[in-house]
Amino acid sequence: MSILGNVTVEANYSSGEDYMVEFLGYRFAFNAEDFEQRVTAAAVKLGLVEDNDLDEDEMDDLVELAADGMIDEPRSSLGRYLVRHWEQLSLIRGESLVYWLRKLVFRGAWLDHRVKEGLLEVDWDDDEGEFAYRDPRGDRALLELAPIPSWHEVQFRR
Repeated sequence: MSILGNVTVEANYSSGEDYMVEFLGYRFAFNAEDFEQRVTAAAVKLGLVEDNDLDEDEMDDLVELAADGMIDEPRSSLGRYLVRHWEQLSLIRGESLVYWLRKLVFRGAWLDHRVKEGLLEVDWDDDEGEFAYRDPRGDRALLELAPIPSWHEVQFRR
């Protein structure tokens, strides 16, 4: 399956060939498990779901939403919630849920790729409870992660 169709160019980041994401000239290929974990982490970060303890059907619905931009046949109560409340969930303050799921999947893979190439170093920030990235040469930080919108107000609750 591919988010942007069949891409035959070698990927900058690759964990498999089940999903392909292309963004800003980078191509990232994912195996199904890697993509599922990244989509789930993105949904948690956005506040769409409370935690990453999703069952297989919930994960499949989220993956379909991120990969295809919609859920055809919901498999879980999460999928049914997303379909039923799509008008309310799809845009929050002008921000697209599908766009942000994809962007966070891409951002995570991009950061992993930069770390692998030795262009970023990663540290755990205890205060923020997140990873922090810095230039290994001690130069000015290469990036400040832009704030992300929140879906906490419309979060799926079991």
